[in-house]
Amino acid sequence: MDALFGDILGIMRQVQRKEYTDRLDSYRGKHIIKVITGARRCGKSTLLKMYSEKLRTEGIDESRIVFINLEDYDNVDLLDPAKLHGHIRQRKAETGMTYVFLDEIQNVDSFQKVVDSLFLDESLDIYMTGSNAYFLSGELATLLSGRYVTIDMLPLSLREFIEINSDSGEHSRAEWYRRYVQVGSFPYASAFSGDLCAVHEYLRGVYNTIVLKDVVARYRITDTKTLESIARFLFDNIGSPLSSKRIADTLTSSGRRIDPKTVEKYISALQKSFILYEAKRYDVKGKQYLKLMEKYYLVDIGLRGMLLGQRSMDVGHVLENIVYLELLRRRYDVYVGKLDDNEIDFVAQNNDGNSYFQVAASVRDAGTLERELKPLRGIKDSYPKVLLTLDEDPVSDYDGIKRMCVLDWLLG
Repeated sequence: MDALFGDILGIMRQVQRKEYTDRLDSYRGKHIIKVITGARRCGKSTLLKMYSEKLRTEGIDESRIVFINLEDYDNVDLLDPAKLHGHIRQRKAETGMTYVFLDEIQNVDSFQKVVDSLFLDESLDIYMTGSNAYFLSGELATLLSGRYVTIDMLPLSLREFIEINSDSGEHSRAEWYRRYVQVGSFPYASAFSGDLCAVHEYLRGVYNTIVLKDVVARYRITDTKTLESIARFLFDNIGSPLSSKRIADTLTSSGRRIDPKTVEKYISALQKSFILYEAKRYDVKGKQYLKLMEKYYLVDIGLRGMLLGQRSMDVGHVLENIVYLELLRRRYDVYVGKLDDNEIDFVAQNNDGNSYFQVAASVRDAGTLERELKPLRGIKDSYPKVLLTLDEDPVSDYDGIKRMCVLDWLLG
């Protein structure tokens, strides 16, 4: 474990995940618990370690930093909530703020009560990570309502992927994008980027850990074949409008009988393990959120290639998935837009209002260009409207709709 963590930390030192460290900085010293969530192996533990090192370089004495990795067997005794609580109290500095980092806190039974008790002490600045959303529900939400903030972490962006692999030689932006799609965005996958078979073996381990350890164990699922069939179906249909009934009907017709409620349960479990994200639909004209025919996107495209093979690389939907994740990184709430009979790929919302995005592999064909522009032209408000494509052409403007190369946008 230590050797693997050291390798990952060494890789990650090549890239500064500034959006996350800046957010941690903005909450530093505030009497609020900082919770970093995200899929396993996306870099949460490394971020926590890097941030604790940042404090040291800024002059925080070692005695005021308590870092506990609760997946490390050396700390097995601290999985006992009473011992963990006592250990932290014993390590607390006599004066000033003590910074407490709890990595993979969900491994501790009744950890909510430990955290709730520690929170009473305003001289403790608490940071913690977890690999699933279960520990943000139920008792923790009740005990700590209004007293914690979540920082949702994703694997590497394209820009970060290039930074982390910069010693592998000079490549065109298109080649970097191709490698990003093949290798995926999990930080440690880049250690094997020259060997796609090794990448897939690593990603297979990540997938098995998330699906079999997190999902199966949490929900006590005995029919793992049905779970994997649903996961495979969702992986194969990223960016397509889906309903639990459609999924159930498709699997039943292929010989695996399943009902829609079971599909809903399994999809919810995959979402709570941060391997799958749901984009709900938004009626642009009626300004209301819709509850039918959602779309789903994966936390990492490399996982899709590992599970389905490279034959599955639908260029358009893969690009759409990557744009969706980038919008999340930029802290938008992201929906699929509906405007009469037209669909807008993404309605991205933040405090400044809406931004509208249409995504296509190429629009050099005039008919394709008009088809992609049509939904954006139907929007009557003055918010930004952008058409993103893989065409490496100059930026163009179509009556206020900006068409640009998605690589410029991703790397900007």
